[in-house]
Amino acid sequence: MHTEAEARELDAADPGHRHLFHVPPADGGRYPEVAYLAGNSLGLQPRATRDELLADLDAWRRLGVEGHLEAERPWLPYHELLTAPAARLVGALPAETVVMNSLTVNLHLLMVSFYRPAGRRTRIVIEDSAFPSDSYAVRSQARFHGLDPDATVVRLRPRAGEDTLRSSDVLDLLAAEGDTIALVLLGGVNYLTGELMDIPAITAAGRAAGAVVGWDLAHAAGNVPLALHDWDVDFAAWCSYKYLNSGPGALAGVFVHERHLGDPALPRFEGWWSTEAATRFEMTPVSRPPATVEAWQISNPPIFAMGPVRTSLELFDSVGMPALRERSLRLTGYLERLLDEVTADRPLTVVTPRDPARRGCQLSVRIGVSARSEPGLRAPQSRTEGGWAGSANELTKRLRHEHGVIADAREPDIVRFAPVPLYSTYHDCWRVADALAATVEVTP
Repeated sequence: MHTEAEARELDAADPGHRHLFHVPPADGGRYPEVAYLAGNSLGLQPRATRDELLADLDAWRRLGVEGHLEAERPWLPYHELLTAPAARLVGALPAETVVMNSLTVNLHLLMVSFYRPAGRRTRIVIEDSAFPSDSYAVRSQARFHGLDPDATVVRLRPRAGEDTLRSSDVLDLLAAEGDTIALVLLGGVNYLTGELMDIPAITAAGRAAGAVVGWDLAHAAGNVPLALHDWDVDFAAWCSYKYLNSGPGALAGVFVHERHLGDPALPRFEGWWSTEAATRFEMTPVSRPPATVEAWQISNPPIFAMGPVRTSLELFDSVGMPALRERSLRLTGYLERLLDEVTADRPLTVVTPRDPARRGCQLSVRIGVSARSEPGLRAPQSRTEGGWAGSANELTKRLRHEHGVIADAREPDIVRFAPVPLYSTYHDCWRVADALAATVEVTP
């Protein structure tokens, strides 16, 4: 049995970077701070964010319009401060990377360019458990092109009795039906199960089949190492309010591979910020876009929204994704061992892949099915017979208010725990297991 003392010892030996973040106070339990395991939904605020954002605000107060050129961080080229660290984060060239808009807006702008259905090649492949906004986006793109979304969007499901989609099943589909597929758009890390897809293998197979391959990296950027340029990904987009800790609704990121940059035949929506910076104030009616991903920008950047993203990216640069990934493996593996003890005799089952190479720093737990049940068995309609009769939301409320543990519920029966390596601790993980053991009764 793993003990609290052991968790404290592990934290002393492997402390992470919790001191760089504000951790909310607990409103329940016996510890002053929460055990925050919801960074896959909204990351914590870095301590540096407030002062740096106030400095940008102060420049507006002191300089007015002249802040565009005279601020300590001038506003006109401000977005360029984010380019190089964002590129390093996702394994891209600076010319391939830009921070702008929000995730789904960016996916739509990218699909304007990269979803070009023609002849037999019209279908879009997504995972059945894709985040709803991705489903809405691809269905609306199909309708925009005059196609039936029910026939156009291919939703890949796990095999019967399994919880996660095998990358090999995606490869098999591309090999068998690739000539009908225009676009593959999958989540790099699945939001529900925490499964990390084989991005390079699927990208290679999709491109070999003649399809365009794009990735939603909302749960991958800042969570797992990425090499988008070397993997030959066509395009990708990600948000920055989860693992990137840039605040609710923070600006998102875009990647477009360099082979597509400067292609005059590629359709694209344009605006004030899509033209070459040197020509912007010539006020001519025809855009002259640069041969970089900045050609996909439309409006001038919101400076005060960019500030927290810049602060966060500097953190990732200073710590480095390789070090974060190594700590993520240690921390998530420890939480897995703790959960193995708790779920062994309770109606709880971890549905995230056990192979560390197939997951990020998230373990998803299904409530209502005992680990002693048939492997992969889905939760029953009624969860009254085991040690838990409530919903996922009800469980997370009790974890928070009775134990000071913040996790994320996805109804009807999934609770997600994300031990984020920047600020989560081994003691946080121990508190999760301790709280679950106290809240969910042993199966009779």
